[in-house]
Amino acid sequence: ILSDQLCANQTGNLTPKQVEFAKTIHSSGNDLLMLINDILDLSKIESGTVAVDVSELRLDDLLRSIERGFRHFAENKHLDFIINADSPLPKTMVTDAKRLQQIIKNLLSNAFKFTHEGHVAFTIAPAESGWSPDNEELNRASQVIAFSVSDTGIGISPDKQQIIFEAFQQADGSTSRKYGGTGLGLAISRELSRLLGGEIRLVSAPGKGSTFTLYLPQSYTPQRGARHARPSSPEAERREEQSVEPVMLDARRTERRNAETVPEGRAAESPDHEEGTDEGSFANVADDDRNEIGAGDRILLIVENDIGFAKVMLEAARAQGFKALVATTGSSSLAMTREYHPSLITLDIFLPDMQGWRILDRIKGDLETRHIPICVVSTDDSRDRALQAGALAFVAKPLQSKDDVDEAMAEISRYVERPVRRLLVAMRDSEARQALLACYGEEVDVTVVERASDAQERMAQADCMVVDADLSELGPEDVIEASEQRPGGRHLPVIVYNPEGAVADSVWLRRHNGFARREARSQDALMAHTAFFLHRSPSDLTDAERRAVDAAHGGHRWLEGRKALIVDDDMRNIFALATVLDDQGMEIVSADNGREAIRLVQSDPSIDIVLMDIMMPEMDGLTTMQEIRKLPRGKELPMVAVTAKAMKGDRQKCIEAGAWDYLSKPVDPMHLLAVLRGWLCR
Repeated sequence: ILSDQLCANQTGNLTPKQVEFAKTIHSSGNDLLMLINDILDLSKIESGTVAVDVSELRLDDLLRSIERGFRHFAENKHLDFIINADSPLPKTMVTDAKRLQQIIKNLLSNAFKFTHEGHVAFTIAPAESGWSPDNEELNRASQVIAFSVSDTGIGISPDKQQIIFEAFQQADGSTSRKYGGTGLGLAISRELSRLLGGEIRLVSAPGKGSTFTLYLPQSYTPQRGARHARPSSPEAERREEQSVEPVMLDARRTERRNAETVPEGRAAESPDHEEGTDEGSFANVADDDRNEIGAGDRILLIVENDIGFAKVMLEAARAQGFKALVATTGSSSLAMTREYHPSLITLDIFLPDMQGWRILDRIKGDLETRHIPICVVSTDDSRDRALQAGALAFVAKPLQSKDDVDEAMAEISRYVERPVRRLLVAMRDSEARQALLACYGEEVDVTVVERASDAQERMAQADCMVVDADLSELGPEDVIEASEQRPGGRHLPVIVYNPEGAVADSVWLRRHNGFARREARSQDALMAHTAFFLHRSPSDLTDAERRAVDAAHGGHRWLEGRKALIVDDDMRNIFALATVLDDQGMEIVSADNGREAIRLVQSDPSIDIVLMDIMMPEMDGLTTMQEIRKLPRGKELPMVAVTAKAMKGDRQKCIEAGAWDYLSKPVDPMHLLAVLRGWLCR
């Protein structure tokens, strides 16, 4: 964190050479961290302690991620980077997305490193053959997907093609070798591919390039009765054949993996835990679909404290083809949002651990989650605040009949299913309008009107509307009338374009209830607001939209004047975190133990948020958070757990202890700021 801050040179007091020094320090630190992670990965694989974290992965999201992550490598080396997706491909696959991306990243990094001219190509295609005939997992898979990385690089001689998959081995093993690296990437990739039920095949010749192909089952099936990760050396294989210990180890590992992947709320460490008795847990009290989620399923997260009403919502969701999850607390809903990546969220405001407003602000304040459509289900006096905060729809309690729930669910289901968003632009012809229209891709259907009558005809079908501040022919009453014609509680948000505050008084700039309004004083703000109200995923944004969102989101000191309490027994960690927050204008207080943290929360009412380290002597972070929650002001104080590892069991323990959120070490400064903005900014 500290070297990263030096690289930024925000005060401009470092010379260019000193900035280069800081970049070298930062790069070397990252290289060392990656090496340590690689060694730990390999040791965990060999010991059989790697758990597969299965989730649904959209293949188009994977392609976009690879495009963004490696396009600059190609440009810097003046290579063509070709990405292909052969049909017919499924939309999704079920696997460990993190491990799959790790393998692909290793293969692509190697391809770019060893290629100096020509191209690097990445291809995803269905496969019917190509893997080893004795690979039982791939042979019995209903569908196999091949991920190929091809290059026109130096190639690999036949006698070295097996060596490179061994740990710490490279094709060029001489002391004067041209290419750096530890020789761990391919060894880890091979073992991870086996862990996921697949394998890697290589075709290469010196001077003619290489093609690495990863074969994986489209839907991961847990292996039984055999080790997930095979030994990576002949000696280890002999030890495995001569011992029955691997079978016992596999049983223990399966038990541990089942405990780690147990549905949120089933306390893995407590077999006698009764589901539904702990409001702070993630218990499956509504008998939802978390154990039935498969590839291609649309997921609805129901955040509802009333179990009876949650079951009504559950039935309505299933009728619309959703797989539904139920969270009865705010903290568990955030954890499940990160875990399951729902397509839609319904949100009750009155929750036992925090108000739903905090959940809404937290999700909409994070660039990674704010595109998720949210339907607020609460009493009618919450409508205007929900719409202004970015909710897609609002359903008022008490509902008159189940038909109201079914109608709302059907309407928002149609919205989620529809891949194209509809933007109505009611602006006169201008450079600003032309610039706006040039920014959108095929996933936004833009309708341009200049007359009020044309706008009125199309407002009922639009998802969002942009208007000129001085366009007096239309008015807020027209928007409210159009919103009332929509079924299911969906409203029409309006973005008023008022460059540099040119119009001081306008009917559009006055406060009106019944719909959401934003004022955009720049082109960037205009595009950022439309992306927000159209619920556009970061992966779907065009480059122009992404730049606009980054500029609008990072151009303000959102956290200025807020006070954070950092609790950590290592002063170096406090100093590093405080450096990042101080640059944002935040005020920092610190404590090096739990008792001091409790005293500060009691005595200082100006503390806005707590960053709590978990591993501390005497009183650990879990106990400290539990004690803080017992204090009068501790019930409404946001606390973020800072954990050394982000395992599911650790996450659940943190939330049950009172954390509303968590960060894993090493802390990413951008993620840290996103979490703080989500909790502290309105």
